[in-house]
Amino acid sequence: MPLTIIIPSKELFDEANNRFINVKETTLVLEHSLISISKWEAKYKKPFLIEGSMDTVDKVLYYIKCMTITPQNVDEFVYSCINEDQIKKIVEYINDPMTATWFSEDKLPVDKKKKKKEILTSEVIYWEMTAFNIPQTFEKWHLNRLLTLIRVCAAKNEEQYGDKNKMSKADIMKRNAALNAQRRAKLHSKG
Repeated sequence: MPLTIIIPSKELFDEANNRFINVKETTLVLEHSLISISKWEAKYKKPFLIEGSMDTVDKVLYYIKCMTITPQNVDEFVYSCINEDQIKKIVEYINDPMTATWFSEDKLPVDKKKKKKEILTSEVIYWEMTAFNIPQTFEKWHLNRLLTLIRVCAAKNEEQYGDKNKMSKADIMKRNAALNAQRRAKLHSKG
């Protein structure tokens, strides 16, 4: 579910060019998704989902640009008109779990939780989607909801196959590739 924020019209002074700029009221529709973090990571060449990744105003504003799904080609000055209340609203939206699903380990104290060994990047998340046969169209889901779905898939996979017969992600990918090949052969399709 996207977030809509309205940037009111405002007059700014462009010191570099010594001129006034009239910024028109703009309605931004934002989406915190895998696509958004992929764009951000492509520019900054570092994982978005690590603490401290948004350590400058430029990085925050660029992420808001990456989140913008409409309108297209927004004037750069519009983003400089975003106020603190709107930033708070955007941060709340980014942090919203967007799901009723929860995991028992989430209720544990911090020192008892399993520590994540892997740093998540957009490519790792895409790989997990492939491993669990999650359609690529889900890349437009709110990121927290997509990550929850991946955790559910992992938990259900472990539940189904157990620790003894637990399929590795490589095995899952092989199995899915074989199933996809069978379907393509059956349907005489290339995709």
